[in-house]
Amino acid sequence: MPPLLEIQNLKTVFSTEKGILCAVDGVSLSLSAGETLGVVGESGCGKTMLALSIMGLIPPNGQISEGRILFNGRDLLKLSEEEMRKKRGRDIAMIFQEPMTSLNPVLRVGEQIAEAVRLHQHVSDREALDRSVKLLGEVGIPDPERRVKDYPHQMSGGMRQRVMIAMAMSCRPGLLLADEPTTALDVTIQAQILKLIFDLKEKNNMAVIWITHDLGIVAEAAQKVAVMYAGKMVEIADVEKLFANPLHPYTRGLIESRPSGCGGANDEERGYLKTIPGTVPGLYGLPAGCRFADRCAIAEDRCRASEPALVELEAGHFVSCFIGGSPEKTCMPDRKLRA
Repeated sequence: MPPLLEIQNLKTVFSTEKGILCAVDGVSLSLSAGETLGVVGESGCGKTMLALSIMGLIPPNGQISEGRILFNGRDLLKLSEEEMRKKRGRDIAMIFQEPMTSLNPVLRVGEQIAEAVRLHQHVSDREALDRSVKLLGEVGIPDPERRVKDYPHQMSGGMRQRVMIAMAMSCRPGLLLADEPTTALDVTIQAQILKLIFDLKEKNNMAVIWITHDLGIVAEAAQKVAVMYAGKMVEIADVEKLFANPLHPYTRGLIESRPSGCGGANDEERGYLKTIPGTVPGLYGLPAGCRFADRCAIAEDRCRASEPALVELEAGHFVSCFIGGSPEKTCMPDRKLRA
């Protein structure tokens, strides 16, 4: 069966006063129906811009200069704006990181959900509002008949995020993009939102791209992981394989910098954690070689001279590194979903 989503050599660029900036550089991915892909990396690596490229919501000074985005075999980049507008919400939906900036502050939440239902399902106002009440109940908001009349500022952060999930699920999309939807929430609410999205995914056989910097969430919810650095994918693998045997030095650094990362027990006992030295390079004037070379403890001259391609070193395990590979070591966190 062909993949639900297939991204081929995607490149998203921006025209700025300093020159051309490439936020997504040659990314290729595939995702099947019902599968969850975790996209991880530090802030500024291009994760959110990848999602916005899929949604066709790139800022005005940006454009997709190369590549294809195939959804059910159809290239989204060849659709007109009107055709793409019909796809958003109905077939592909997105949950953003901060719901307070995504919801309209002067419209009741029920009306905002109903608007999405009316747009794609062509039902009456009454049917759309009834559907809004049902959706709020499905995402765990108590007394939905009353809360459907609330404005966003009358709800907590967790409840606003549930409204965003209800809106995203209003047309039962085949693909959900979740851009750090739990970052601004406390850990208890984070766990509830994570479980809610997981349950909705299972119920609707929905594919999910979960964008995050939290490897614990990826370990709990994803089947595949894509590690992104400075606009490029540096490692892609099944989640168990990646945590058991990370091949790229950047991936190993991310895993070992976790509070429960493998190999760091002695450091934790001494009161500090491992870190990755340096910072993500700016996207202007990138080095000719590997973009991680200046932060890598094992980089060689060839790493700085030329850029390694993303190659399949093991079945289903891709890495962009001349030296990639290490003795197998288990870093796999507990995959049991937190209640």
